Amino acid sequence: MKNYSKIALSVLFLSAAVFTSCSNDDETPAPVKASIYERLGGTKMVADPDNSGQMIEQGRLSFRKVVNSTIGLIVADIQSNASGNLQAHFAPLLAETGTTQATNIAKLSDNLTDFFSFNTGGTNAVNTYSGLSMAAAHNPATNPRMGTKSSSADYTKFEGYVGAAANANGVASNTELYTDIVAVLESLRTPIVQK
Repeated sequence: MKNYSKIALSVLFLSAAVFTSCSNDDETPAPVKASIYERLGGTKMVADPDNSGQMIEQGRLSFRKVVNSTIGLIVADIQSNASGNLQAHFAPLLAETGTTQATNIAKLSDNLTDFFSFNTGGTNAVNTYSGLSMAAAHNPATNPRMGTKSSSADYTKFEGYVGAAANANGVASNTELYTDIVAVLESLRTPIVQK
């Protein structure tokens, strides 16, 4: 009987030690990856370099800089008649003249900034997108601002412009942030490529 008590007592202690060492209390939860928007500066308010005396969220400003640089690269290629440029897509925008916020290029910049800010973690009211779906926005039949439908090669060219613009604005190609931005762009390929 004494042996039985010793065995039972040993099993009890051993069980207590095993259950205590397997407790989940010691595990540290995996850190949550910050959104792309947060990694681009998030909701920190900074001076808006394009609007004197106004403030803008750093994440939104970062996207606007990349969007404007992307548009600039596309327009520069069109103006220099570079091989494979996207002139056919942007013809309606480029046909308009003017430099005010009412121009279609300014609207495009605002829409793209809204879209990317909203869809990558920008949660404040300023980051809303109420534009067309990606399929409708890239179909000339439903969007007169689009000159022609995009092929896969056109979209890959566009991604190259965005990549170059991101690099020019401090997002290095060999970073997780860059890879995550490319993943967002790739997630849009199917609705945008329509020919």
